[in-house]
Amino acid sequence: MILRANGLRRSFDGVFAVRDVDLDVAHGELRAVIGPNGAGKSTLFALIGGQLRADAGTVTYDGTRIDRLPPHRRAAAGIAVVFQGARVFTGMTVLENVMVGAHAGTRTGFGAAIARLPRHRREEREIRDRARESLARAGLEDWADRDAGALPLGQQRVVQVARALCGRPRLLLLDEPASGLRAGERARLADLLGELRGEGITMLLVEHDVAFVTRLADRVTVLDLGQVIAEGTPAQIRADDRVVAAYLGATA
Repeated sequence: MILRANGLRRSFDGVFAVRDVDLDVAHGELRAVIGPNGAGKSTLFALIGGQLRADAGTVTYDGTRIDRLPPHRRAAAGIAVVFQGARVFTGMTVLENVMVGAHAGTRTGFGAAIARLPRHRREEREIRDRARESLARAGLEDWADRDAGALPLGQQRVVQVARALCGRPRLLLLDEPASGLRAGERARLADLLGELRGEGITMLLVEHDVAFVTRLADRVTVLDLGQVIAEGTPAQIRADDRVVAAYLGATA
């Protein structure tokens, strides 16, 4: 397993948002976490990504505990994050936004960058080439020189995925990437994630949309009120009475 979370807990003002959650992700797997609003999905995501610290429990990445590491240290170890909502740097081009994704893995220091030493210029060329490759994979190569802030919401979401890919992550974390997208944008994003899954990229996908998830995931974990109520294959999850009752509704 590339990722293991054991006994994770996090409460706010005495109310548990995540309670005793165990989760693992295998190499090359697309693992999904679903649940109704308020289930604790985004809190769990933040505990794994490092944006929140757990009250109890551990997170292990490739055999090493990371639950006390800040987000930038997790990024340097090969974990890339795509947050819920569009997060792009306005005033920068799409290509420049994607290049930011490689920052955690740069080898030259601040002094070399200021002095514009040859090794820094060489690394910048490499990163630019990687960013263009990531844009091509995401189908945004024709938008490379446009202001990222001027893109429609759906394309801004895809820019975030391309930025994460530019860092050549070993594990890609996605927090509700389809939220707020129109049907066509949602379908294109699903196609992209499906292609990445086919290439063997390991992903943890946190989502609200059951249909979006079951089209893509190898395994699914269902949260309700901060606790795991079911896990299994997409087919098993859709047939689980606890999931139907807690999430899908009586007529699902």
